[in-house]
Amino acid sequence: MQLTDFMNGYEQANNSHIFANVEPYIASDAVYWFTDGSYVGLEEIRTAIERTFAKIQDEVYTLSDIQWLTKSATVAVCRYAFSWRGTVDGKPQSGSGRGTNVLENRNGNWQIVHEHLSI
Repeated sequence: MQLTDFMNGYEQANNSHIFANVEPYIASDAVYWFTDGSYVGLEEIRTAIERTFAKIQDEVYTLSDIQWLTKSATVAVCRYAFSWRGTVDGKPQSGSGRGTNVLENRNGNWQIVHEHLSI
């Protein structure tokens, strides 16, 4: 799988608003840094992502300008811009920021081992 295809699939999985679709993209020992906190391991990450799914109704999450900083057979790092729009507490809302992901190829499958999103 091409790395950009991986990130596009990750974006689509997030837009399904079903964590079971997102989970295969995330390593069980991943660390995610969001504006509201740090989350270690799949269960903490699941809780944070599902909280976002519940808070932002009809969310559309978009990744753009993906730039690969390094790529090898086992590790890849990218940075990108992200944006979202949806409904929060009955009102249209939107936001944007920057992201960095570290991917590792484990047994032939790419997975995110670290994600850092900031606004």
